Amino acid sequence: MNKLSDDFMLLTSKLMLVKDKSEVLSITNELNDCIARLLEAERRVDISIHHPEKTVTGFLKFTNEEISKMPKTFRKEFRAEGCTAHIRKIQSGKNTYCYEIRYRKNGYNISASSTSIAIAKEKFIDAIKSAKSGQICEKMKVPQKFNEFLEYYFENFRKRKVSELTYKFDFQRYKRYLQPHFEGILLKNITPKYCQILIDSIKEQGHGKTADEIYSLMNVTFKSAIAHGIIERNPLNVVLHVQHERTSGKALSIEEEKILINAVTGTNYFIAVVIALYTGLRPNELQTAKIENGFIVAVNSKRKNRKVEYKKIPISPMLAPHLEGIAELKFPSYNRLRLKVSEILPTHKLYDLRTTFYTRCRTCGVADAALNEFMGHAEGKLRDAYTDLPDDYLLQEGAKIKY
Repeated sequence: MNKLSDDFMLLTSKLMLVKDKSEVLSITNELNDCIARLLEAERRVDISIHHPEKTVTGFLKFTNEEISKMPKTFRKEFRAEGCTAHIRKIQSGKNTYCYEIRYRKNGYNISASSTSIAIAKEKFIDAIKSAKSGQICEKMKVPQKFNEFLEYYFENFRKRKVSELTYKFDFQRYKRYLQPHFEGILLKNITPKYCQILIDSIKEQGHGKTADEIYSLMNVTFKSAIAHGIIERNPLNVVLHVQHERTSGKALSIEEEKILINAVTGTNYFIAVVIALYTGLRPNELQTAKIENGFIVAVNSKRKNRKVEYKKIPISPMLAPHLEGIAELKFPSYNRLRLKVSEILPTHKLYDLRTTFYTRCRTCGVADAALNEFMGHAEGKLRDAYTDLPDDYLLQEGAKIKY
C-alpha cells in the first residue's frame, strides 16, 4: 500500500511538469492504473458489514512488510494470529469515511485513525512502538487486580462524578464486601459464578438494598476495566440479580413527632432532629445547613455534574421556637443520628423525617412551586432556567407550616 501511494504521488508530480501531449497521455494512463490498484488494495481488507451506510467493522490483516516494522513482541503475535487488530470504517460525512484501527488485548489499549487506511496503518504501527517503549502503555499504568483497579478507578474517575458523601459510602461498601471477596484476584480471572456468590450471600443476610449497591459498584468497575482494555466482557452480564423492592418513606404521626422531639430534648441530637423534621433536608444535606436571613440554607445534594447549588427553606413557625438564641448549627454524625431515630421510633428511619415535612407542607396548603423549592426538586430545564422565586414569597409560604 505504501509503495502504491508513493507511485501515485510521483506520477502526479510528473503530470504537472510535462508538456508533450503524448507524455501526458502515457502518464495519465499509468496514473489511472495506479488509482485502480490503490482501490483494489483497500478492498482487500477483511471486514463484515454491520451497518452498511454508517459503520463497517471487522478484522485487519497486516502484510509481512508492515509486521516487520513492529516491535518484536507484537511481530510474534501478529504473525501467529494473522488478524488481532480490529478496524472500523465510520461514515463522517455524506461521502467521507474515517478508518479506526484498535488493539485491546493483554492490558494494551492502542488505537489510530485516519481518512486513509494506509495512513491509519502507519499511525497504528507508530502507536505500537510508543506503547512498547512505555509512552502510552496502559498495561504499565493501570492495575490488573480487581481491588487495586477499583481503587484506581475510584480515585481517578468516580471521585469526579459523585458527591463527597456518596464517594465515602461507596468506598465503605467496597471495604466491607468487595475487598475481602476479590482479594488478590486478577480482573481477567473473575467469573460470573464468583460474582453471583457474593450477591447471593448479601441477599441471604436480608440486605437487599446493599446487594443493589454492591452490584452497581461491580458493574461500573467492570465497565471501566473494559474501557481500559483489561477485559473484553462484563461478568455481570449473566449474573442473576433482581433489584429489591424499595418501600417509600412513611410520615410520622403527630403523636410520633411529639415522642421523637421529647426524647431528644436536651441532647446533642435535638437541633439535627428539628432541622430535619421542619425543613425536609436530606440526611446527607444536614452537615451543610446554616441559618441565614430567616432561612435554613443548605447544599442541594441532588444536582448532577457536581454543580454546587443551594436551596433555602424558611424558618417556619414550627421551627422558629427551637432556634431561639442559636446562631451556628452543629450536628452529630449521620450514622449516630440515623441510629438514634430508629432507636426512638423502631418503625421509622431518619429519611422519614423528610417525608413527614413534605406531608405537613401538603396538609398546610403550601403552593407546589414553593414546596419544590423547599424539597430541592428539579422543575425541569425550562422552568429551572426561568423560575426565581423571591424570598418574600418563600417566607409567605413557609409561614403556612403551622399545625
